[in-house]
Amino acid sequence: MITTGEKGGMTWRKRILATVKGEPSDRLPFVPRLDLWYKANRANGTLPDRYREAALEEIVDGLDAGYHAVIPDFRDFDDERENAGYSLGVFNCRSLPFRTLFDRLDVRQRRDGDVVTTEFATPHGPITTRLLYDESMRKAGVTLAHTAERAIKSPADYAAVGYIFENLAVEPAYDAYLAHREKVGERGVAVGFSLIAASPVHLLLKELMDLDFFVYQLYDNEAGLESLTEKMAVYYDRVLEVVAASPAELVLLGANYDSGVTSPPIFRKYITPWLKKYSLRLHGRGQYLVTHTDGENRGLIDEYLASGMDVADSICPSPMTKLTLKEVRSAFGRRITIWGGLPSICLLRESMTDRDFESYVNAFFEDIGSGDHLIISFADTTPPGARFDRIEKVSALARQFGPVRP
Repeated sequence: MITTGEKGGMTWRKRILATVKGEPSDRLPFVPRLDLWYKANRANGTLPDRYREAALEEIVDGLDAGYHAVIPDFRDFDDERENAGYSLGVFNCRSLPFRTLFDRLDVRQRRDGDVVTTEFATPHGPITTRLLYDESMRKAGVTLAHTAERAIKSPADYAAVGYIFENLAVEPAYDAYLAHREKVGERGVAVGFSLIAASPVHLLLKELMDLDFFVYQLYDNEAGLESLTEKMAVYYDRVLEVVAASPAELVLLGANYDSGVTSPPIFRKYITPWLKKYSLRLHGRGQYLVTHTDGENRGLIDEYLASGMDVADSICPSPMTKLTLKEVRSAFGRRITIWGGLPSICLLRESMTDRDFESYVNAFFEDIGSGDHLIISFADTTPPGARFDRIEKVSALARQFGPVRP
């Protein structure tokens, strides 16, 4: 069974790292994200016949592809106490290179069926959140729970939320990360996941408050928002200290941008500086910064370049967004590696006929030039209803592409 690539060639881990560094590779890396596709089809008994009892690693090996280890399994925690911060965008998955501690806080949780309610008691009043994770989500392969009640409902909650973040302790979890990296092995690169939002302001609009409320506060109470984010920044700095000293070669900060939500002015003022801060620290230690750029990227490309990021994970091109892959590659040049490039709808027969799919992927491989700074994947992820023969087709075309010589 193939586990690292062609016999006598580079391993998948070496191919990925070579691509990020702009070095030659013996073949074009194809490293699709299959974890959610696998969980959904396993739960529904719809895995391909020859893989009905297979582990995900066996399917990846059968495809002769790399193992995608960028986004963690958000259900991979030890107990509900470890889950206390999930509604705050604070995760304690076992694969992370650090652990967030709540020992300084008074935290109470209760479960009612599929809903977990968490209450943080603070000197400034309580903060209550509710998380939903139900059977429909499990069958869809989803691992990230839905926040049914967000932490911030009004400006009166700012002081309490600031207190929570100031009192989150961070400690290294390098042994746990190394165990995860050993499990991934040479099949891929175990990316060190840090924070799901790239900055405190991004965390506010993404996880902590409803979007419309955030927009009103940004224009009516910007000083109040910025005072809160200064307290939240204490936690961001603590995480940076630990991940920058970790054995992770690639570190991910931030996920999900869209020019309609994280507009260029908001991105420039509140997100780019934090990505830059992380990238400078990581580069000083020989590490590389990954950020999850799935969404509408028109208007944000200049900010990505200014941030110093090394890998734009899950670039999703036209027809799902307005930018073509050729436009993004032209803008990035050799400064940013794209991990993605193929829209997930190309795997769905209801979105693309077989003829349209053949035409699309053939044009894709014609347009990528030398193939440098490109790790092929389906953005954002492989959907549960993906045609497996189409995944196999992309794998075959990637093999046929040959060596990459930047």
